[in-house]
Amino acid sequence: MKYFIICGEASGDLHASHLITALRQRDKNAKFQFFGGELMASAAGHRGTLLRHYSTLAYMGFIQVLLHAGTILRGMRECKQAMSDWKPDCVILVDYPGFNLRMAKFVKDAALCPVIYYIPPKIWAWKEHRIRQIRRYTDKVLSILPFEKEYYSGKHGYEVQYVGNPTYDEIAEYLETAGRDIAHIETYGQDGRMAADIIALFPGSRIHEITSNLPVMLEAVAKLQDENVKRPFTIFVAAAPNTNDELYAQIIARHAHGVRVDVWKNNVYDLLLKARVALVTSGTATLETAILDVPQVVCYHIRGGRFVNWVKPYFLKCQYISLVNLITSREIVPELIAADMNPLCVHNHLQEIVDGDARNRMLKGYAEMRERLGAVGAPAAAANEIIRMLRKNNGKKN
Repeated sequence: MKYFIICGEASGDLHASHLITALRQRDKNAKFQFFGGELMASAAGHRGTLLRHYSTLAYMGFIQVLLHAGTILRGMRECKQAMSDWKPDCVILVDYPGFNLRMAKFVKDAALCPVIYYIPPKIWAWKEHRIRQIRRYTDKVLSILPFEKEYYSGKHGYEVQYVGNPTYDEIAEYLETAGRDIAHIETYGQDGRMAADIIALFPGSRIHEITSNLPVMLEAVAKLQDENVKRPFTIFVAAAPNTNDELYAQIIARHAHGVRVDVWKNNVYDLLLKARVALVTSGTATLETAILDVPQVVCYHIRGGRFVNWVKPYFLKCQYISLVNLITSREIVPELIAADMNPLCVHNHLQEIVDGDARNRMLKGYAEMRERLGAVGAPAAAANEIIRMLRKNNGKKN
């Protein structure tokens, strides 16, 4: 069968690559065309064609989208033409709702093939009105978050299927292939010494996130180190892909106050396995940190923090922003957003994790979260459902 897959960012490329691998294992005649990235191309091999790289369309925010409207519109036209010419057996959408929902409408209006949404839009957080488009233009929704099944069904009367979380699979695969042979981190402490406690900073993947979050994180860890002179910490900033080293160097020079901070460019799972605590910008990283049992403080700095905190209830439809808390429906990890993310608040939560009872409470909460996620096997479950659905449809046609 022929599968046309569309994703629009690095995480989508990763998740879609595992789905492609699972589809190839189950469908020996599988062929792929996609808007995606290198990981998808590698997984598809000679059976796939990368039509456009996601980086050429990955624009976020009103201003960026407006400035690059011509590029985005060309990408949409190319995508529509490619689907029309190739006539796939199905179109699989991976997150990226601004683009993908328009492609879903085109496919349904043209009656090309079934549309399957793997990793649907987070309408439980914002833009809930997108349920109307999902209902009209998709044939199947495969969710990777357990609470979405109840949300879609209970609130909107729309059935979705939970297939497990691919991040769980990706970490399990990493632990199996890479193991825990990461002793090189231990010898990379401050001044060449092994440090008892590693603090990992994850300020985000986009430039505006890094410039907003990292200064506050550094101020907080510098204060913690100053108060614990006889207890040296090793502090790493996890560098995002395709970011300039000079960006981190400039921020560290201004905000670390003489405390040594190193930039980590290797596999972030290596770093997390040795970290005692992490400061994490909300996103998939909060889930990865929890699965690897690292206590964390979720941080997201926004300018005009007090105003943002005041208007947040009118725009954000969910109680929490971190996946850990959303999955468990309670506060497992602290969330410091907008005005609440300041050096003093971050420092206080760090201190409670390093020396207080928060660490053990958090680890117990992580165990509850993993139980709700269920077993590994999300890409396999998704592939099975896609193939089952297509074969059933083909049987009806015959």
